[in-house]
Amino acid sequence: MCGIVGYVGTRQAAPEVYRGLLRLEYRGYDSVGLAVLNGSSLGVVRKKGKVDAVREEIGGMIGTIGIGHTRWATHGAPSERNAHPLRSGKFAIVHNGIIENYRALREELEANGFVFSSDTDSETIAHLFALYDRGDLRETLRAVVRRLEGSFAIAALCEGAPNVIAAARRNSPLIVGRGETGYYLASDIPALAGCVQTVTVLKNGDMALVCADRVQIFDDRGEVRRQ
Repeated sequence: MCGIVGYVGTRQAAPEVYRGLLRLEYRGYDSVGLAVLNGSSLGVVRKKGKVDAVREEIGGMIGTIGIGHTRWATHGAPSERNAHPLRSGKFAIVHNGIIENYRALREELEANGFVFSSDTDSETIAHLFALYDRGDLRETLRAVVRRLEGSFAIAALCEGAPNVIAAARRNSPLIVGRGETGYYLASDIPALAGCVQTVTVLKNGDMALVCADRVQIFDDRGEVRRQ
């Protein structure tokens, strides 16, 4: 069980994500990390330990879109090496759940030249985003999800898509909330307390593109369920 938080809007993202992670620390306290996108520059900070391990560093993270993660270790020991967000190319991802076919995916990805820098099952997701990237984040997300077996809630940033968080869930919770300054994404409602006016619980199998002023939710066939 891990905690995921995301924000895209008009405020600086790092403090918004950090506050949400503090509220989700019960979901994991082995390591913590944030990724913030500022134009075409993706900044990532990761630390072993509880959420406050990154408190001193978030002030230097500039950008109005970001994702964060607090980890309870499953695959791979608690360490900065295994902390999320995990990167591949222009993508950064956070993940809650267990990818049951990660060994087969890792072998395939390594055969395609991808180098793994962690011991996690989650890093396969980051590399799949890079593998299937064709410049359309929605189609990339659908292609990635089709390859995954197991349970997951995923949030991803892409340097080529500066105003959107890509998200998906299967057998792991993920909610989207609308606030006065933008949209929030989280594993659980406490992360959004006092920040949002409305909450949408993504259904099992849903995918979403979350922007500052709207959220588009669609299924595995690409059919839009809500916009």
